[in-house]
Amino acid sequence: MVQSTLSRHFRLIRSPLLLLAGLGIGLIMLCVCFMLSIGLGAADVNPGEVWNAFFAFDDSTTNHLIIRTVRLPRALIAVLVGAAMAIAGAIMQGLTSNPVASPSILGVSAGSAFAVVMSTFIFSISSLSVYAWFALAGGAITAGLVYLFAALGPGGVTPLNLTLAGTVFSALLTTLTSGILIINQQTLEQVRFWLAGSLAGGDINLIQQVTPYLIIGFLIAFVLARHITTLSLGESIAKGLGQNTAWIKGLGAISVVLLVGGSVSIAGPIGFVGLIVPHLVRFVVGVDYRWILPYAAILGALILLFADICARLLIRPQELPVGLVMPLLGAPFFIYLIRTRIRR
Repeated sequence: MVQSTLSRHFRLIRSPLLLLAGLGIGLIMLCVCFMLSIGLGAADVNPGEVWNAFFAFDDSTTNHLIIRTVRLPRALIAVLVGAAMAIAGAIMQGLTSNPVASPSILGVSAGSAFAVVMSTFIFSISSLSVYAWFALAGGAITAGLVYLFAALGPGGVTPLNLTLAGTVFSALLTTLTSGILIINQQTLEQVRFWLAGSLAGGDINLIQQVTPYLIIGFLIAFVLARHITTLSLGESIAKGLGQNTAWIKGLGAISVVLLVGGSVSIAGPIGFVGLIVPHLVRFVVGVDYRWILPYAAILGALILLFADICARLLIRPQELPVGLVMPLLGAPFFIYLIRTRIRR
């Protein structure tokens, strides 16, 4: 009786009209959090001055310069990275049928970070715009190696094999990255804040350089949404419905690499967004990726904006990298997943 009532309740919640309304509410909340991110920091700026910075800009006013050159790019990076990592995590979980799949757990973020550190160590590169190419290449190579080693395990590419292979590669690459930073102080000085996961230091030019990769990743993801829904029900079911699963997985992997590589290049390896957001979204919208992806994009951006605000306010006037704040939000949820979904 109770289960039947809950089932009817969630069918009502997941009606298209209410889901559209939910997207609208989410966008409103995102706009509010975006404005708070611009106004709050080491020096708080009142809403009126934020408004003037956009529509009556005066380059002789310090607060206007701070808003336009520092806080606006930072908030935009939070929105882009949060949305990209959340969608990448949702795609990985759908393609692999693995509830703990995420860019960090499957080693993609570690591969991107290792490639960036290696580029700094070998070529003395310090430009965030150049980091994007190395981050994309590192993420792609790591994703391919994780999939290859998972396929060699007993039973082929199972969720357990993917998790084990991803964990091994993530630990290996993280260790190698730490080793490079220990033996080369100059590299450490250049990337230490970025490596912790930080939204600081970006500008509009950097956003313009990385945005094309992210847009292509977003477009591929949304085009594949219906196919990922089918594939998430099981590969045999998808093949029985005539789906070319190899192509879907290949295109999905390209989308993940573009989204994760672009995000890591501008904000460093930020964990847990791609893990927790898809599960929170599925609780509301169900298993249809045509709804999961837009909801994940909004919620991922919202969570990362909120985490960045906390990072700036916790020890004000100093600030923490947002990559140190996200584990405080994500670790308890990861433990919950281990105790519930994985055990089943």
